[in-house]
This record gives sequence, structure tokens and C-alpha cells, in this order.
Amino acid sequence: MKIKKDFVKRRVGNEVVVVATGKLSKEFNGITRLNESGELLWDKLESGADVASLTKVLMDEYDVTEEVATHDVKVFLKKLKSANILE
Repeated sequence: MKIKKDFVKRRVGNEVVVVATGKLSKEFNGITRLNESGELLWDKLESGADVASLTKVLMDEYDVTEEVATHDVKVFLKKLKSANILE
């Protein structure tokens, strides 16, 4: 899985936001905010990642169980898919 190329992540003050550019800005109205773990997963998805590698990233960074990390990854990916952000 990979983030579509026309989405960009920016830090605005203390927040991390994602906006669509180019053609996608006509389809995707609004801003998506990312928390710390969301930003970590986003960064991995920009170059392409699967559930297993994203799960490992969360486990390594936050010292959580595989079950918790996998659940969190799946919830995050579901939100990105429903917003049509993933290729």
C-alpha cells in the first residue's frame, strides 16, 4: 500500500495535517490531522508498506503488543481507504 502522490503532509504549528493537491484537491475537500503514531505510519506508507511492516514500526516505537499494533494499523488503514488516500 502507498499514499497517493498528490497528498502532502505538513506541520502547522503543533499539528500535522494532510491536504490534497493537484487533481485530487477537487475530489478530497478538507484536511486530515495526524497524531504522532499516524504520522509515523504515514511516513512509511509514502514509500509503500504492508500491514506487517507497519505493525512492526508501531511495536518498536511504542512497545505495544502485536495484537494492539495490528489492530491500530488496520483502523488507520481503513480510515485512509475510506477517504480514498491510498493507491
